[in-house]
This record gives sequence, C-alpha cells and structure tokens, in this order.
Amino acid sequence: MKNQVSIQGKFQYRLAGWKYSAPVRFLLFLVLVVIFYTALMGKLIPQTFDIQLGSTAEKDLLAPRAVENAVATEKAKEDAAQRVQPVYRIVALKNEMIIEAMFEKLQQINADTEVTLGDKVNIFKTVIQNIIDDHVDKQAKSYTASGQYNEPMLQEMHKKISEQQYRIPEETYYKLPRVAKEDLTAMEPVAKDIVTRLMNDQIMDAQTARAKVAELVNTSTLTKSTTREIVLELVRAAITPNKFFDQKGTDEAKGHARDNVKPVFINKNDVLVKKGDIITEEIYQRLSGLEMLRDDTSYWPKIGLLLITMMFGLVMYMFVKQSSLAISQNNAQLLMLVLIMLINILGMKLFSLVQNLDYPYIGFLAPTALGAMLIAILLDTNLAFISTVLFSVMASVIFNTDHQQTFDFRYGLVTLVTSFAAIFSIQRASQRSSILKAGIIVSLLGMVCIASLLLLDDHETKQTMLFALSFIVGGGLLTAVFVIGLLPFFEAAFGILSPLKLVELSNPNHPLLRKLLTETPGTYHHSVMVGNLAEAAAEAIGANGLLCRVGAYYHDIGKTKRPNYFIENQTNIENPHDKMDPNLSKSIIVAHARDGVEMLKDYNIPKPIRDIAEQHHGTTLLQYFYHKAKKIAEAENEPKPVEEADFRYPGPKAQSKEAAIVGIADCVEAAVRSLRSPTLEQIDTMVRKIIKSRLDDGQFNECDLTIKELDLVAKILNETLLGIFHSRIEYPNDLSAQNQDGAAKQGKRS
Repeated sequence: MKNQVSIQGKFQYRLAGWKYSAPVRFLLFLVLVVIFYTALMGKLIPQTFDIQLGSTAEKDLLAPRAVENAVATEKAKEDAAQRVQPVYRIVALKNEMIIEAMFEKLQQINADTEVTLGDKVNIFKTVIQNIIDDHVDKQAKSYTASGQYNEPMLQEMHKKISEQQYRIPEETYYKLPRVAKEDLTAMEPVAKDIVTRLMNDQIMDAQTARAKVAELVNTSTLTKSTTREIVLELVRAAITPNKFFDQKGTDEAKGHARDNVKPVFINKNDVLVKKGDIITEEIYQRLSGLEMLRDDTSYWPKIGLLLITMMFGLVMYMFVKQSSLAISQNNAQLLMLVLIMLINILGMKLFSLVQNLDYPYIGFLAPTALGAMLIAILLDTNLAFISTVLFSVMASVIFNTDHQQTFDFRYGLVTLVTSFAAIFSIQRASQRSSILKAGIIVSLLGMVCIASLLLLDDHETKQTMLFALSFIVGGGLLTAVFVIGLLPFFEAAFGILSPLKLVELSNPNHPLLRKLLTETPGTYHHSVMVGNLAEAAAEAIGANGLLCRVGAYYHDIGKTKRPNYFIENQTNIENPHDKMDPNLSKSIIVAHARDGVEMLKDYNIPKPIRDIAEQHHGTTLLQYFYHKAKKIAEAENEPKPVEEADFRYPGPKAQSKEAAIVGIADCVEAAVRSLRSPTLEQIDTMVRKIIKSRLDDGQFNECDLTIKELDLVAKILNETLLGIFHSRIEYPNDLSAQNQDGAAKQGKRS
C-alpha cells in the first residue's frame, strides 16, 4: 500500500492486542501504586544505618533532609537576647498637679486663724508628703485600670520614686505659715511652670533635674528671697523620676529577639558524620532524631505508606470503574493517565531536590497543575478533579521540609487551588493560546493563595514573600509551557482528540478542507450544514458536539476523487448516473466512504474522525440504484434476482453516538434541501421518517443511542432546520401532507 502509516496508527496497532486486557489493566493500577509509593518513600521512610554507640563510622553519613542544629540554634538565640538593650518607659505623671494641690493646702491652712503657727508647721510636714504620695498612687491606679502600663513596671515606678524622694528642709516648714496670700498667688504659676518644664524631660535620676531648679527660680519673676526659697524647695519635692525600667518589656523584647533568630540548620546532604569518626552520644542522638538508626523490627512505616498508596490507587480504580468514560475499558487511555501522573510527580520530585533554606518556597515553582490540566484536556474534567486531590496530598508530603510533621498543608493547598483554577480555565479552551491564558490564571490565583498564607505568618519577611510570589508566577507559566509541549505527544501517541486539536482541524485553511472547498463546493457547503445540525443534536444528548461538527466537515472528503458523480456538485452538467449501469454507479457512490478514510489516513487525521467518515452511512441501502437495477433486470428478464445486499454500503454500522448522529444529519440535510418550500410538518415528517427508517434497518444496533435520545435528536434537528430554512417555509391556511419520493432522495444523497 502506497500510504504511509502515521505514528498514531503504528502506536494504536501495537496497542490493539492488550488495550482491553483485564490483567494489563490490573498491572497498570499496580504501577500507579508503585509510583505513589516510590514518590513518597524518600520523605516518609528515611534511609537507615546499622550504627552502634562508640563504633566507628564506615562511611560519610549525609543528612537526609535539612534538620535543625538545636545546640547552635539555642546559642544563637541566647546571643540575640543578650544584645537586647534594657527597655525603659516614660510615664506622664503630671506633677504640676502636685504644685496645685500644695498651694491649695497652703492657702487653706494659712487662712485658718484658729490654727496656731506650730500646728501649721506640723500639718505642712505631713500634708506635703501625703500630697506627693497620693498623686503617685492615683496616677498608678489610673494606669493600672487602663492597662497602659504593666504591673511590674508600676511597682518599679513606686520603688524609684520612693528611693529618690526629696526631704524639704525643716526651716522651710516654719516659713510656709508666714507667707502672705498674695505671695502664694504669685508663687504658684512660677512653681507650676518650672515643674512642667523639667518633667517634660526624661528623668531617671531626680537629683539631676532638681539641680536645675535653683537657676530657673532665680530667673523667675519672683523678687522676694523668701518666696524664691519656698518655691525652690516645693518644686524640688514635686520633681520625681518619670523614666522607669520595664522588666516585662525587656523580657518581651528578648523573647522577640529569640523568636526572630532563624534556626541553625544542618542542610540536606551536609556531612553529619565523617568516615572514621567515633559515634559519640551526641552524634548518636542526632542520628536517632533523624531516624537514621536501623530498627530491624520496625516495618510499620513501610506498611503505613503501602496502605496509603493502595488507598490512592483504590480511589482512582473505583472512580474509573464507575465512570462511563472510555478509560473504564480502554487500557491505552489508562496508560496515558499513568504517564501523566508519573510526569507530574517527577516534576515535583525534581523541584523538591533544589529546595533549601535560602529559598524555602522554591517548591512553588514546580508546575504541579500540569497533570490536572493535561487530564482535563485529554481525558475528563471529573477525573482531573479526583487526580488533583491526590496531587495535593503528595505535594504536601514531597515539599515538606519540617521533619516534625508529615504534611506541609501550604503546598497541598496551593496545588489544590492552582490545579482547580487550571481545570476551570481550560474546560472550554478552543485554541493553544488558551493554555497560556490558563497558566496566567494559575499564577494569579496561586499568588492570592500564597499571599493569604504568608500574611497569616507574622514572621515572614517581605523578601521571603516576594520570592514565594515570584516562584508561583514562574510555576504557572511553566505549567502552560509544559502542557503546550506535551499535548501534541499525547494526542499523536494515543490518538486523543482534544478540543484544541478539533478546533485546529476545523480551520478552513486545512489542506483537506481547502481541497473540499475548491474542488467540490457543493459538498463543502453540505458538510458545513451537516456539521451545524450534528453539533446541535449531539450537545442535546450529551455527546461530543465539537467532534460531530469537525467529523461532519470531513465525512464526505472522499467525494473529491470523483466530484461530478455527486449531485450537489453537478452544476449545469448532465448527471452521469443517468447513462450508467446501476452496479457501476453503486460502486462509485459507495467508494467515497472508503476513499475518504484513505485520504484522512494520508493526512494523519485522528481515528475518531476517520471512523465518522467510514461509518456515517453504516450499511444503508442505496434505494435509487437498487430499484433501478430491479427494473432493468425485470425488463431484460434476468433469471438471477437483484440482491439487496449488493446495493448496501459495506459499513461498518455506527459504533458511536457521534457517528450515528452525523449519519442522521447527513441524510436529513440532503432530504430537506431537496424539498421545495418545505413546511414545518414536512420537515418533521421527513426527519422522523429518516430516523425510523435507520432504526428499523438496525443501523443503531452497535452504538448506545436510546429511543429517548433519538426522539430528542429529532426535536433538535427540527428546531435547527427551522432556523436554516425559515426564509423558505410557507404557512398556508390548509396544510396538507405532501408525499416525498424517498427513492429520489436516496439517489441524490447516496
């Protein structure tokens, strides 16, 4: 045979022997479990060594993962805490109120003539100190109630004020009762002003501030030496410290400093023990902490991992088994699923190898949504969702760098969000550029997810967040690039017709469609009309409408070999069949299906479209030529009767809903187009007559079309034809049924 077999054809030929084999199916699911187990084994089951305390290391032992060096970390924390300076707090004590209270008492007591001078002196000795103590207590209580300062610091305030309390000289108390009222009035604003000015400074040592009082009093407006002396002593008494050591604040600052210290890690693959080193107690405990010591009786981790991976495999098996997808029977598609999962997991493992402490979030650069996007495009959306859940769990293990826990939910959540975004954004993709757009959407939603996670963690720096966001952007773009690169391989190797491939094949600039348009314009127009009808009908019953439309474009491509023998291409020429033997005419008509398949193979058109071209006529009868042959035989008194089987298409019958629908739409479009001014009733009658004829002829016996679906197909075809032929439909008052010549129609469309 001159035709060259395509890569896809070769691959499918080799698969034909095992793609429906139950043992092979079991083996593929077993391979899937092995892939899961191998991918997780390194993280969940570390390598162990037979090492004894006090023995000599026989080789270099490397850290299986990054592990914190607890001793070095603790030392770094202590150093950071030691570098923290003591924390002091400024307390606004408002000591000018002490001056107000002092002068109020002075005015009150000096005005009382019944109190003797000696009693006044004694009262002043007690009252002035009580005023200071009461003011400090009142301020402390108000701050305690408001929670502005902590209790230990307020206790420190009391202690410091008490320690630095000023003792007014004895002679000053004897001068106070003799101060005139007008002098007290002049003294009060001067004293308040000095206290306010001095207390605005930060005072840890009250004596330093009190040393400035004399100069300020001497430069004041007071002229009498007695009043200046009294103001000097009262102001000194009112001056207290206002800056106090905050033990709790200092401890908190040290705690923050300790918390901000990054753990000191022994990096992955760093040498833990050099060959020839003695295994000391410290080294032994470190190896034990890393679970690197062999315990011959501990098989539980391996059993646990095996159970987990078997559950993963069971989830996939049950979903595939209970679905109505082709993958539930076709091992070739199951193999493709296994390969996609293997590629996605390998990508995760490769990026996990370059994870380190300098770039802890480099795992976000991994194209974890790659598998979900490929499965959604090539297989099924729901299967992609199930696979995404498994990918998310595996990502949370593979990218986990914290040996204290099994999963890092951040990577799992980001994988889940980005994969779901990829599936939703690629569902209705019709061009390769849609994959790039999906990659951008993956990046954007990944950024939102990561930003929300990092904002929940107060310890992350802006630089770390920037790195993480940059990595997820790169991961989304890498996903799109890998999908675009891998998609043609899977489409060619497994004969998968993705929506993107179908849209490419529907391009009028495709060589075959250009050939159809230029050499058989009538057939081209007919194919486009059939495509519109078939797509609408297929989508109504849940079949692949896009496949029906593209398959309809190519279903009559074989007519380009002998275009003038088909009536839609006979413009102003005589029908050659009128002068031909019906057997020869039959051979020419029937050949267009076979010729079409051969042409489609030459151009590497995928098998589902070739199947539509081969099966759209099924084994239907060429009624026109059959009856013509019978008449000739009767006229010539042929002894051998004309066999109906000799005038049937060779088939096969439609094997899929799509092939059956294209066949119905093909016949319906030609039949209705042959009517003059068709009415609604005529269209409906013609459509249902064609469907019933094919049903009675057994043309749908090998596909899974139901009677209910055929009825819905008829309804949709009527509605679509109404839109196509509405300009030619007449609505007479008296609608009468018009008999149509089915044989003539068959001769036209055969």
